[in-house]
Amino acid sequence: MSYDWISFTTDYGLDDGFVAACRGVIAQLVPRVGVIDVTHAVPPQRIRQGAAALAQTVNYLPESVHLAVVDPGVGTARRNVVVVAGRGLLVGPDNGLLLPAAEELGGVFDAFELVNPEFRLPAVSATFHGRDIFAPAAAHLALGVPPEQFGPPVHDLVRLPEPTVTVLPGKLVSEVLTVDHFGNLQFAAKFRDLEAASISGKATVHSGLGVFEVALGRTFADVPTGTAVLYEDSAGQLALAVNGGSAAAVLGQSIQECTITSSPTAS
Repeated sequence: MSYDWISFTTDYGLDDGFVAACRGVIAQLVPRVGVIDVTHAVPPQRIRQGAAALAQTVNYLPESVHLAVVDPGVGTARRNVVVVAGRGLLVGPDNGLLLPAAEELGGVFDAFELVNPEFRLPAVSATFHGRDIFAPAAAHLALGVPPEQFGPPVHDLVRLPEPTVTVLPGKLVSEVLTVDHFGNLQFAAKFRDLEAASISGKATVHSGLGVFEVALGRTFADVPTGTAVLYEDSAGQLALAVNGGSAAAVLGQSIQECTITSSPTAS
């Protein structure tokens, strides 16, 4: 089966030529294919954030080969794989990055290691598998090369640990999944977990940088400018924003976990 589209997700940023090099490889091998950039602003080496960004996007994309590279283990013994999902293929490192998106696409049907030299560039850098292995593989898959021609089957794909969510009476502890361009924090918890923890009206958010009061709302304008709000985001996750500002600027871009408790002033 051939594909008309390749989606592209990385932590490469746009300050260098890394994204262009990968797109150039694809264009030379399969000029007709369209490339949809999911994001290249995943924080460096943040596999979970890359996995979340891709998984929360794939259902809004056409059926595609999904090329994703957030790869702190590049050049090590970690495997390069193609994952066959119910509605598309995923190409990237076997480090847990691909599986959440594969599950959104109907689950994993098969997986194969990318070892066939026919489907990579002649010279492979130890530090740029995105250009030399993953981009050529995605292009050949888009052309219709069967996944099983790339190498042996893989039956033990690496899975990321489940993100931390703890619900207690009057207390919710949640790992931060993503921090978006606006500085909004997306939690692994759902908005309904606040109700399960008996938190309503107002709450207190605790992090390594301090404690501050927030309101529960539906959208940003439910609170005055400069005020924090907990809400359900467009992906259905619990999120924290500052109306007209940045929650990440308050709590830090590298925030990993927050504790949310009932506020003494909650109504």
